[in-house]
Amino acid sequence: MAEGYFPKWQQQDTGSGRVIAPDERLPWPQTIAMGVQHVVAMFGSTVLAPLLMGFDPNLAIFMSGIGTLLFFVLVGGRVPSYLGSSFAFIGLVISVTGYAGSGPNLNIPVALGGIIACGVLYAIIGLIVMAVGTRWIEALMPPVVTGAVVAVIGLNLAPVAVKGVSATSFDTWMALATVLCVGLVAVFARGMVQRLLILVGLLLAYALYAVLTNGMGLGKPIDFAIVANAAWFGLPHFAAPVFKPEAMVLLAPIAIILVAENLGHIKAVSAMTGQNLDRYMGRAFLGDGLATIVSGSVGGTGVTTYAENIGVMAVTKIYSTLVFAVAAVIALVLGFSPKFGAVIQTIPGPVLGGVSIVVFGLITVAGARIWVQNKVDFSDNRNLIVAAVTLVLGAGDFTLKFGSFSLGGIGCATFGAIILYALLRGRGASRPAAM
Repeated sequence: MAEGYFPKWQQQDTGSGRVIAPDERLPWPQTIAMGVQHVVAMFGSTVLAPLLMGFDPNLAIFMSGIGTLLFFVLVGGRVPSYLGSSFAFIGLVISVTGYAGSGPNLNIPVALGGIIACGVLYAIIGLIVMAVGTRWIEALMPPVVTGAVVAVIGLNLAPVAVKGVSATSFDTWMALATVLCVGLVAVFARGMVQRLLILVGLLLAYALYAVLTNGMGLGKPIDFAIVANAAWFGLPHFAAPVFKPEAMVLLAPIAIILVAENLGHIKAVSAMTGQNLDRYMGRAFLGDGLATIVSGSVGGTGVTTYAENIGVMAVTKIYSTLVFAVAAVIALVLGFSPKFGAVIQTIPGPVLGGVSIVVFGLITVAGARIWVQNKVDFSDNRNLIVAAVTLVLGAGDFTLKFGSFSLGGIGCATFGAIILYALLRGRGASRPAAM
């Protein structure tokens, strides 16, 4: 019998603790409960990313649901994945918009044009992969390159995070308290609470801030009036893109990072389920690229597959793709609640800044983790030079000017890593550099 575009999703019972494959499903009450859990898992990052860039969190949540459903259709319901706001865009969006770090970003339209350009490049890569496979990607972007590019994003953002919590002494100490809250959850919590370390740590710091300011008068108090005045239901704040070549050229290469993330996601799920999902790789890239285009077209952030949801699957051993369709619908409902968005807007700047320090640091470490997991050989001078130069270009915000166009630190680092590796790959491993 010929295989249909979508799976049949045969119902299974979890009582025996068996693995639920992508083409299987739980009874509907359990499927809905699992969908809620996946929304909770992605929630912290999908809300935090737009806040750090000055985007509307309600719209980001809404578009994460739209993007996930689009991805679900493109892969024929074969690849379990949730698409949420990508942190890879944060540094460059801040750079091209000049965002100060708090409140709405008034230059969002410029960033949207760049996000769409990234989505277009990503979709094109997906079409090429559908035609010829993934081997060329692995040759162009080996782990030493992708790891360096990911690490650079966090390093380039470090000054932004520190500057954002330096206005007053109270802000600085509150940011450090927030870092400690997240750290305590990360180390001493267990289970799902530990997986939600950013969200739970933020909530603890939020409560501490409220006690110190609203209760003890030590700083600027939280204004809850905006929550009381917000409606329960309403449309998100949509925005139209503006296409500026400088922003588009700068943001488009983020597609390289998204490709690396998605590639790793599918490889991980394939290993956990025992099903080879490589044949859906091109369709997954295309789905993620189109979701990013659609999101950027109406004012949302760029999207990517989420490691948090991979963690939930690993713990529960439930990989049913129908769970993600349910999660997407739940996200759509949350996106239509201005009350929900108003609560998010009450998060104090020092608390958000403290979380930013942790998140940007985790992005940096994620790059190093790519090197470790792929056993990158730094005794090979080629790898050593590529990584070293890329990190300094990005961290130092090295900028190249071409007339009126400027290519900032992350852009220089990304292109530099790819080009430098290609130029140096003609030779085999060389002797270690003298130290």
